[in-house]
Amino acid sequence: MDSNAIYKVMDDKGRVLIPKELRRAAEINHGDIVKMGMDKGRVTAQKVNLIEVGDQSPLAVEAYVFSAVKTMEKQTQLSLAAKLIALIDENTEVKK
Repeated sequence: MDSNAIYKVMDDKGRVLIPKELRRAAEINHGDIVKMGMDKGRVTAQKVNLIEVGDQSPLAVEAYVFSAVKTMEKQTQLSLAAKLIALIDENTEVKK
């Protein structure tokens, strides 16, 4: 039995909070990408900097974009946000 074990209760949406001391030890911070998986019957969580090639799922793409954006300079972020808003407005007009 692991003497450093931490027990958490899963909520009704299947979420479990990773305690601060474990996030700190794993250097996982707000906005980081965390790869979830299974290894020999255990659920694993690992901080990653890049999403594996080939994973084009909407959640993976969103995580990748968010990770990339948080490393950009503020002016670049604002410019990108303006372009995205313009694209959304353009797509909304086309659907009318």
